[in-house]
Amino acid sequence: MARYTGPVCRLCRRQGEKLYLKGDRCYTQKCSFEKRPHPPGPRSTRRRKISDRGLQLREKQRARATYGLLERQFVRYYNEAVRQPGVSGANLVRILESRLDNVVYRTGFANSRNQARQMVRHGLIALNGKKADIPSIMLREGDAVAFTERGQRSELFAILKEGVASKTIPDWLNLDVSAMSANVGAPPLVARGETHNFNENVIIEYYSR
Repeated sequence: MARYTGPVCRLCRRQGEKLYLKGDRCYTQKCSFEKRPHPPGPRSTRRRKISDRGLQLREKQRARATYGLLERQFVRYYNEAVRQPGVSGANLVRILESRLDNVVYRTGFANSRNQARQMVRHGLIALNGKKADIPSIMLREGDAVAFTERGQRSELFAILKEGVASKTIPDWLNLDVSAMSANVGAPPLVARGETHNFNENVIIEYYSR
């Protein structure tokens, strides 16, 4: 599946807030958003009022940038969320949070979703004891995530193992620090501010038109 390969700091500047797409770097003074918090491109002195449609678009773009998805894949997740029973917005967040690369990031095995995606692609992550190299695999309750033998031999494994204990893990994940493994104990939570920084209901309204 294709992905965005441009400068991710540009996405934060366009949204006008930090999306923490570079992991630990975003918490330091090296963060580009700290140096240039204004939108990319020529700076305009005109004030433009954003329409309701524009606000909905901004929420959608924020969600896409946060999870590193392109439009075609994001629309597919929206269609799946609408088909499922229950609240469509909550369904969309659960689908996004259930991706393998996101779970690897949430467990603290990676400093960012981009890094988690690369680790999966390189065969460093195992799902239920077998190597999984597709970042978009959907995890279910009871699924276990760990490092493959190749991943355990990598230098990155030793670096991550030192800092994984200090990471904040969501309640729906169970982490075994000593074994560097985790399992999905419950469906992902959808509380805004705890798991995501966008309004999922606005995104549903955007695509519903």
